[in-house]
Amino acid sequence: MLAYLLRNALNIMVFCLLLASSMTWAAPPQTVPQVDLARYLGKWFEIGHLPMFFQRQCVANTTAEYIKREDGRIGVINRCATKDGSYDESVGQANVVEGTGNAQLKVSFFWPFRGDYWVIGLDPDYRWALVASPDRDHLWLLSRTRELPQAESEKALDIARAQGFKLDKWSPTPQTE
Repeated sequence: MLAYLLRNALNIMVFCLLLASSMTWAAPPQTVPQVDLARYLGKWFEIGHLPMFFQRQCVANTTAEYIKREDGRIGVINRCATKDGSYDESVGQANVVEGTGNAQLKVSFFWPFRGDYWVIGLDPDYRWALVASPDRDHLWLLSRTRELPQAESEKALDIARAQGFKLDKWSPTPQTE
């Protein structure tokens, strides 16, 4: 009986090792080395995104605004137009993750829940930013202007592709106002 149990346990271990070796474990995306928060603050227009549950009602004119608060945190205001023509707005706060060069934030719109907000691409002149979650489920391309030249959009999206993001569900965001 003991030999039978050991043999089955060994078979299960071998199966698990084979299964684990066939899986690919991707490292998290690489953030930019440094974000100058003073330059990052202000209003950004969403150029496009990977669909996200919390944005399901958004159809156009999505913006994100970052404001320095008196308590040292960053205020976040996300706004978008909905199907019925009204606007939906979410107000939250962000905290910088220490030791990340300000490239990683913890953002909360509803306490106690927080999400990871990683800057993985940033134009040297802060004209656009590529923001993602470390699990690669969420991705946003933000711009200081309502439109971003196609070459700049592709440059940003190439950063995402190189880091393993699947863009088959990429959704451009109309900016009509």
